[in-house]
Amino acid sequence: MTRLVLVRHGETEGQSSVRYHGRTDVPLSALGRAQMACAREALADERFDAVYASTLSRSVEAAAIIAGAAATVTRVTGFDEIDFGDWEGLTAEEIRGRDPERYARWVGPRTDFAYPGGESVSAFRARVVRALHEVLAQAPPGHLLFAVHKGIIYSVLTELLQLDEMQRRTLTVPLASIHVVSRATAPGNGGWRAEVLDRTDHL
Repeated sequence: MTRLVLVRHGETEGQSSVRYHGRTDVPLSALGRAQMACAREALADERFDAVYASTLSRSVEAAAIIAGAAATVTRVTGFDEIDFGDWEGLTAEEIRGRDPERYARWVGPRTDFAYPGGESVSAFRARVVRALHEVLAQAPPGHLLFAVHKGIIYSVLTELLQLDEMQRRTLTVPLASIHVVSRATAPGNGGWRAEVLDRTDHL
């Protein structure tokens, strides 16, 4: 069986609970490190065969806290958070005030959206899915840890569980949340299934 544990990194110095930090490299705050310590305790019975993070410091540090300082953390560029472009570091209210027309398109019904000066949602999801399958093809069998970002977790779960847009929207992926999916390795035993989604009882 392949078991994939996804953990969203904790709060950052840049207030990731309210500000849109995508490609901006902001470190975990003291609260964020405490949240990752709680996640580590919740996953104390796990023995990870491989550990993955993005190239951003908040993701790498989260992985090291959960898996232990001695663990080897593989940094995956394709797992970097989406590039919010001109909106990097802003809150939703600030975005609405500065760019009301584009904000309305962003929060309204849409099939795709391109952040001004940044990345489109479709290109981002394609990048994450490509990186995911590359990692899974090369990873050792067993238990894998992904300590990554909100957008990455959404994209990974959507791909592996084949979620439609309505199902995807039921996920919340809060800071330091835990998500677990697994797949039997024997042929004919089906695909990925969800064991845990949006777990926060450790916080």
